[in-house]
Amino acid sequence: MRAVSLHVYGRVQGVGFRWLTKMVADQLGVTGFVENKADGSVYIEAAGEEQPLDKFIGAVKASPTPSGHVTNVDMVELSPLPNYKGFRVTA
Repeated sequence: MRAVSLHVYGRVQGVGFRWLTKMVADQLGVTGFVENKADGSVYIEAAGEEQPLDKFIGAVKASPTPSGHVTNVDMVELSPLPNYKGFRVTA
């Protein structure tokens, strides 16, 4: 198991980014949450097995929505591992 935080920049608000991120997380069995930030970015915390989490990170970097565009992702490994129940969309 591994957990990361992702701070995602670009055209990531108002384009369905959070909901499609949740859909990808649910398909891959990744847990955590995604939320909009006041500066127009999106913040994600995600946990899962190595391979599904890597696929999730790749999908976020490529933008899970066709109308979104990711310009930068700041990623930090989280420790200790959080204990999320499912993947949720917040504010």
